[in-house]
Amino acid sequence: MAGNRSIFEEVTTEGAPKAAPKGGMIEAGRPKGARRAIRIWLMVIFAMVMAMVAVGGLTRLTDSGLSITQWNPIMGALPPLNAADWQHQFDLYKQSPQYLIQNKGMTLGQFKFIYWWEWSHRNLGRTIGMVWGLGFLFFWLTRRIPAGYTRRLLWLGVLGGLQGAIGWWMVSSGLHGRMIAVASYRLATHLGIAFIILGFTAWYILLLGRKEAELIQARRARSETMMTLGTILMILVFIQLMLGALTAGIDAGRYFPTWPDMNGRFFPADAFQVANGRWFFAFFENAGLVQFNHRMMGYILVIFLWICAYVARKSPHASVRRAFLVAACWGLVQMTLGIFTALYAAPLHIAIVHQFGAIILWALAIRARNLAQYPRLGSIRKGTA
Repeated sequence: MAGNRSIFEEVTTEGAPKAAPKGGMIEAGRPKGARRAIRIWLMVIFAMVMAMVAVGGLTRLTDSGLSITQWNPIMGALPPLNAADWQHQFDLYKQSPQYLIQNKGMTLGQFKFIYWWEWSHRNLGRTIGMVWGLGFLFFWLTRRIPAGYTRRLLWLGVLGGLQGAIGWWMVSSGLHGRMIAVASYRLATHLGIAFIILGFTAWYILLLGRKEAELIQARRARSETMMTLGTILMILVFIQLMLGALTAGIDAGRYFPTWPDMNGRFFPADAFQVANGRWFFAFFENAGLVQFNHRMMGYILVIFLWICAYVARKSPHASVRRAFLVAACWGLVQMTLGIFTALYAAPLHIAIVHQFGAIILWALAIRARNLAQYPRLGSIRKGTA
């Protein structure tokens, strides 16, 4: 006769082994290493888009963007291969308003200089598209894409294709009438899409750097206040990026080489005067007003960055506190770069550093917003909370 059981004794099925608890159920079914490999691939794309923005900026600053007057997505990948090809491209350029009004008398050698800038810019875009396409097909066909990421990665490709079309839409604006440069608002749209691509890519890189289980746990500890501030911060940074694009689009950075005033005035004289007489076009076409808006938004952005950093001091998560503080510190660096860009009338070497600084600030704002939503959970014992 079996003895009486204690009320504390675990009851199990006779002869059946105890089932060991299973962990990592959230990660089950996902190929090991896929997140890491896709993250590296996205990092490569991010770096290439950064280079694309830099080359695009130099193309704009060297007035090279209108040197190729046709859009040929496939055959345009080949540069002129002989003297006849070069002469043909030069003859096409000679029909453009930029040549007839600004560069008449340009030599073939001078044309080659601006041609190579634009050709490099377009071919870097083609290369980015190829890297995305081959990478996406590989990860998709080998079923290495984690759940929920197929549409996200496909979205990057859609944005890339849209960017190519907008690029030509931008260039075409400077090939008729008396235009000697592309329309500034089209340039801002083109650059805006580039930063949107960078933004989504950075967000996915940040998410893929952590396990799904960690993200789910972190989401429960998120701060609604810091998420709201992070969202506003991203919006303000993006607006400032667009104002910077407008500034570059009409070379407004090469006017008013004084600071903190603008040629002795707080507000530039004749700020609302434009060629067509319509005052609201001054926000896009008047160099004084465009640069004034860019300066003022810069001040507003830096103040808001430090407000975010101050509020983040109360966050229980060290990752959130550090993320907003780093973004605020870089905001001061970027503003300083902007001041020197204005003081020296936007020389190439300073202007391109300022542009890189904008990319860094955009990435830091996205990182701060990401950590507000998915804070890294520290340990009180280790002093990392």
